[in-house]
Order: sequence, then structure tokens, then C-alpha cells
Amino acid sequence: MTRDLSLAQARRIALAAQGFADPPPRGAVDRRLLRRVFGRIGLLQIDSVNVLVRSHYLPLFSRLGSYAPELLERAAWSRDRMLFEYWGHEASLLPLDLQPLLRWRMERARAGLGTWGRIARAVADEPQLLERLRAAIADRGPLAASAFDGARGTGSWWGWSDVKVGLEALFWCGEITTAYRQGFERVYDLPERVLPSEVLAAPTPPVEDAQRELVRIAARAHGIASERNLRDYFRLDVADARARVAELTEAGELVPVRVEGLRGTRHLWHDARIPRSVAARALLSPFDSLVWERARTRELFGFDYRLEIYTPQHKRVHGYYVLPFLLGDRLVARVDLKHDRQARILRAHAVHVEPKAPRADVILAVREQLERMATWLGAETVSVPKTK
Repeated sequence: MTRDLSLAQARRIALAAQGFADPPPRGAVDRRLLRRVFGRIGLLQIDSVNVLVRSHYLPLFSRLGSYAPELLERAAWSRDRMLFEYWGHEASLLPLDLQPLLRWRMERARAGLGTWGRIARAVADEPQLLERLRAAIADRGPLAASAFDGARGTGSWWGWSDVKVGLEALFWCGEITTAYRQGFERVYDLPERVLPSEVLAAPTPPVEDAQRELVRIAARAHGIASERNLRDYFRLDVADARARVAELTEAGELVPVRVEGLRGTRHLWHDARIPRSVAARALLSPFDSLVWERARTRELFGFDYRLEIYTPQHKRVHGYYVLPFLLGDRLVARVDLKHDRQARILRAHAVHVEPKAPRADVILAVREQLERMATWLGAETVSVPKTK
């Protein structure tokens, strides 16, 4: 029998699953709290845009408040790492215990499957180049693409050179991994010199078992989700995701539900919390896992969100780098932000309050969060224009 849920209940389930119903942490944010966040959300999407702060730093601030960015950097790129880089939901930071669950993706990449066209062509047509690149890293130690002759591409930064394409192909195939980052540039090394031996020695699960566990992680992180949402979290193929969702439903781990006002069936994680209320206050990265699936954001929150970085300036509606603002269990505003590092000012170019949101309460709450963010970023002042 299919259960019925209200839209408000579905929102609160989603927020609780992502950690927004948790009380603020007491004391300094440490690796234990970092591990707790990853236990909820499963991964962080990496993005290069640095007009405010690189996106992968923001979800921790949104959930935990001020923390030392070095905490994440040590967890991701030091000898004492608890995370690694790979293709999860786009380029991602993932807990080390997920590495065996993604080996099937590495294996498919070696066959030229499930990756970008240029990567697949490099794997098929340039095996000698790939072997030379891997041998150079094995011989010389950690290397960035810029350390190789002929590494400079053409045009935009997407105009990768053959060397960069070859290195990314090796990365997709699991032949090399990120040892650390130099600025934002990946520095590659062999997995056996980067990842803990116990991770590399862990058995490789069958493809179906690995995908089933990835869907479990996605289901816990969503709380409630459509099949498409569950598939998108780790970018699974349609057929693979459909089969794994059916298996988890048969096992009782996913519970089919109807949500008021939404068409089609949703899948409720069997242990999902349904809090009576959520008192969250958070500025969200455009790539936060709560909002990265824009159709779900629109359905649950009535919030039609689009990142306008690639929109010509004269056609932008809300601004260049706009963060949704969460207040309680609703997305109530959009804040266009820039960290002016030279002037040490956190600039809010615009604050757009949603039409039905309590305007005075929203403006006050946004201002409070901007002050906290400024302190975290090391900005001395906050510049806020008249709200719209």
C-alpha cells in the first residue's frame, strides 16, 4: 500500500537527510563532524569557480558553520586523508571506503564506456601516450599536467591539450589519482602511493552490489527521491539505476510513496526522519547536494533556480554567482555574492527575496549569515545593497 505524504513533510525529510535539521555543533569543527557530514551526504562536488570560495568548501559551512578550510584540505589531500577524488556526481571528493564501489566505473572507462568522447578516444587511440604519461609519473613522482611539455591547450580552459586529455583518461580509468592540488590544478600520482593500502586491498564487489550500495547512499542522502534523483546522485545509467531501485524496493529499503502535488511515485528511505519542524539558516552552494538537481529543487521548494555564470551579463536575472538562502524549511532568497579579497569585503551585489517569503525576517536572517560568512572567509566588512 502506497503511503501519502504532504509536500511540507517531503521537504523536511529532504532537509533532515542532508543534515539541516541537526543542532549547530558545539565547539570547534573537527574530523568527527566532517565524517558525520560525509556520512549524510556521501560526497562533495568540486567546482573551479572562486568568485566567493570554491564550491566544495561551502556545504560544510552551510551545515556546520565556521570551520578551518585546512580541515577539508587535510582530509582530501594529505597523507592522513579520509577522502579521495573521482567522478561521483561530476568531479567529487568522496570517502575512501567508496573507492571499491567505483571500480566498475574505472573498468568501464578502460573500455571507453561511460565517459566523455575525448577521453574514450584517448583510451582507444592513444595507448602509447597514456603509457608514457603513467610511466613518467611512476618514475618522477607526483606531476601536474603543466609539468609536461606540450601541456598547454588552446582557447578556453576546456581547450585541453593531448597531455591533459591523456592524464584525465588515466584518472577516469583509476590508473592515476589526485595526490594533492597546486592552486586548483590536480597533481597526479599512482594510487598505490596515495591511497591507504587497506583501501587498495579491499575486495572489488560485483557491479550490481556496488551500484546497489551507491543507490543506498543516494537514498539516505535524499531521504525522499524520484528514481531520476537516485540515479543522478552518482550519475548512474538509467537501466542500472532502475534495476537497483527495484531491488531495494523489493527488499523494503525503499518505500514507494505519493507526495501531495507531485506526479509519479517517490521513494522514501526506510529509516528517513520526518522532523516536525526544521529551523535551518544557510547559504547554499550552487552545487550543494540539496539543490544540485534543479527539477527536485523546484518540486520540493517551489524554487526555480538557475546558475547564470554562463549567461551573458545583460541577460542575467539574479546575478553571476547566486546562492539560495534556506530559512526554516523553505528557500526564501537568492544572494549574489563575491569575496573581494583585496579589499577584504564580502560583497552581496543583490539580495532577491522570494515573493511569498516574510521579507523583514529574511533580510535580517540573510544579514546574520553574511556576517558569519565574512568572518569565516576573513573579510572585514559586508556590503549589502537594497534588497529586491
